[in-house]
Amino acid sequence: MSQQKNNPKLLRVAIVEDDSGLRGQLERILTSAPGFCCVGSYRSAEKALEGIVAVRPDVVLMDINLPGISGIECVARLQKHLPAAHIIMLTIYEDSERIFQALQAGADGYLVKSSSIDVLLRAIEDVHQGGAPMSSHIARKVLRFFHSTDLPSSTELESLSARESEVLRLLADGLVNKEIADRLSLSAPTVATYIRRIYGKLHVRSRAAAIGRFSTLVRGKGAGLENEH
Repeated sequence: MSQQKNNPKLLRVAIVEDDSGLRGQLERILTSAPGFCCVGSYRSAEKALEGIVAVRPDVVLMDINLPGISGIECVARLQKHLPAAHIIMLTIYEDSERIFQALQAGADGYLVKSSSIDVLLRAIEDVHQGGAPMSSHIARKVLRFFHSTDLPSSTELESLSARESEVLRLLADGLVNKEIADRLSLSAPTVATYIRRIYGKLHVRSRAAAIGRFSTLVRGKGAGLENEH
């Protein structure tokens, strides 16, 4: 197992889930699936915060409804210590406000626990490549949530450069970093830099939140983004 965990070709995944049955099931899935390995498994946010930094996962599967420190708070804390890790929330809930809070905290994707093994593994690969996987009905709830909020200020709109606007549009179209780089003839690190700037200017901390914010930009300004600096 230790050799498997140290294999740089494998996607390193950590699990934070208080249900021992589901946690064990996820461990078995990741252990048996080609191209994946489980580098850490924790029953609480407290345990995860103690040990997860040392194992440096590429992706974290995070239960939103943890005892003690919540999954949402755990995401926010992990963002400070593992900024390169991508976090997918696993939940049985469809509460739009909790979904929004998790995305604002820095989660990159959101799946229901009833998702199939194939959907789960594809989501892990997708988020690692820069995507924002979400169960379809959750994605609809996220968009409805953003549509119900106030539109971004003109300052936010004006702060986006022409290139940042292009990148944001491609994010919303579902392209991952490499695809955006190819489309715009940029390097992947340059695209990552643009995305970080977009996060800062839109006051979000995840790709999924940026995409949701984009929906309000379009609703408020139409095609105006194309004409920003």
